Amino acid sequence: MINLFDTIRNTLVPIHKEGYVFVAAFFIASLILGWIAEPLFWIGLVLTLWCAYFFRDPERVVPQDDDLVLSPADGRVSSVQMVVPPAELNLGTEPMLRISVFMNVFDCHINRSPVRGQVTDIQYRAGQFINAELDKASEDNERNSMVIETRHGRIGVVQIAGLVARRIVCWVKPTEPVNAGERFGLIRFGSRLDVLLPAGAQPRVSVGQRTYGGETVIAEFGSTKGPTISRRS
Repeated sequence: MINLFDTIRNTLVPIHKEGYVFVAAFFIASLILGWIAEPLFWIGLVLTLWCAYFFRDPERVVPQDDDLVLSPADGRVSSVQMVVPPAELNLGTEPMLRISVFMNVFDCHINRSPVRGQVTDIQYRAGQFINAELDKASEDNERNSMVIETRHGRIGVVQIAGLVARRIVCWVKPTEPVNAGERFGLIRFGSRLDVLLPAGAQPRVSVGQRTYGGETVIAEFGSTKGPTISRRS
């Protein structure tokens, strides 16, 4: 019986507290719709279950190595390229390695710090809500930018709202320390995270690769190896 209880407990993924009000609202709406017409209740119930799934907050096994850069979110790598960082980050005008992770509406949307360090700056900028997979979303969309001071230099982490997303949440503040894999925010619903890395970082993922926030290594410092080469098979 104890083993069965542990299995059930480990299978059920907790919901982050940010999602409680949304799950409750969806369920109440389902009851109201069901009072109007029974089939609508079942449609609403499916949407309620999706909402609970969206706000899931699973535990992650976080690598403990300051030379590794971890994925800030669950999703798919949509871009690995050298770009000039957003002006509001004050990271200079020299190109930096940018790795972008796109989250669709079925991915876990809890955002995690990719590195250990101290938050030195946070800047919010209003903008558009175009498809976050597009490259120009990094410049045109609503976003929240954070700079983390690390042993390898300053690293930028940018939360970018997408086509459906209308709310960026960030729980940390300037001067606060963060650990690699630590939860620092979320975006509702469907969005993208950019990680901007200084010289010395080598990418360890390729475009199209799936990532898991706080677990997948997306880049590495101090390695003599070049970028990771991947192929589909």
